[in-house]
Amino acid sequence: MRQRLVVGLTGATGAAYALRLLRRARELDVETHLIATPAGILNAHHELGLDRSRLEAEADHAYAPGDVGACIASGSFRTAAMVVAPCSMKSLAAIAHGLGDNLLTRAADVTLKERRRLILMVRETPFNLAHLRNMVAVTEMGGICFPPLPAFYHHPKSIEEMVNESAERVLELAGIGAAAPKSWNGL
Repeated sequence: MRQRLVVGLTGATGAAYALRLLRRARELDVETHLIATPAGILNAHHELGLDRSRLEAEADHAYAPGDVGACIASGSFRTAAMVVAPCSMKSLAAIAHGLGDNLLTRAADVTLKERRRLILMVRETPFNLAHLRNMVAVTEMGGICFPPLPAFYHHPKSIEEMVNESAERVLELAGIGAAAPKSWNGL
């Protein structure tokens, strides 16, 4: 059976991360399940020129946020991990407090309760105390907060290279064995 990866896209800047994750997962023969919030679609349109249908075409399966009866809302649907890229502070707060008020936050809650990997590419700066406390809460539940901060030790030549490297690291954290982030080999 192919590995399955749930990808959430919310209303924070950084839609390029979700797009790269979907495309790279396809290259690695990983089945993708996409949930994009309305604000996430707005950002994908503004930042990448993609509407909902063009974005959803990048995934194997796509769901509306209101589709709480979708297969990914159940722990019986086995997945390798879920990545929210980017993760808005609103979505972080809902996940940290177990609200499950839409398919994205329900799928994240299922990921946590099943002790699967949940990776949140949180996008906000600077952080306020509520943001930090919500990240602590998610971390205490077993989630991973992964602000998409670029590494410069590999001398990236473009934004695309920085996005690709962050996405590769996230895929490795998600347990996708074929992911190949660049490693630091010392000076």
